[in-house]
Amino acid sequence: MPTPDLPENLSVVPRELDRPKLLIGEGKDEVFIFGALLNHLEIEDVRVEEYGGKQKLPDYLDALRLRPGFANLISLGVTRDADTNAPDAFASVRNHLNNRDFATPNVSGNIQPGTPTVGIMIFPDGQNAGMLEDVCLEAWRADVLMPCIDDYFECVRAAKGNRPTQISKARVHAWLAAQTPPDMRLGIAAQRDLIDWSNSAYDRLREFMTAL
Repeated sequence: MPTPDLPENLSVVPRELDRPKLLIGEGKDEVFIFGALLNHLEIEDVRVEEYGGKQKLPDYLDALRLRPGFANLISLGVTRDADTNAPDAFASVRNHLNNRDFATPNVSGNIQPGTPTVGIMIFPDGQNAGMLEDVCLEAWRADVLMPCIDDYFECVRAAKGNRPTQISKARVHAWLAAQTPPDMRLGIAAQRDLIDWSNSAYDRLREFMTAL
């Protein structure tokens, strides 16, 4: 059978899908975080990739079926931040998948059997607005640094009259600034074992990865 033409938006030769399961996130931090958790769980049959942000998910899915090894893919997990509306984020991901003939689950965090099996996870919890950073902030709720971070942003609010618009990202960056070195990204912190995966805040993500 001849190889189908690749979409014009593919600027590089598509990488081979060399593992039977694929987990994708919006950016590089997700790749590092998911990779660190998979290593912690001793799961070795999942490939982790980024799709470059929610606007690029359709292009990624279009190209996915054309990649070497797609016929051997048994599971696909798609993750996305809820941002301001979790149901809308879930519906958007689900529509992109359905429009490309992937079987999809009805609820965030669930897995739908198919060829391949497909799971969708919307952060932080599939119901509320937010992002992956909010999962980490929940895990750090009892961290000794959090009162200091709270005081810092209260000082910022008093000085500027408002808080940062993306307060969850700002709070995570403040936590990271207190680590060594202070300029790490969240994904690098995960790779350096600065995240406690046993915290219950990560239960949902652990279960999703295990179920893929």
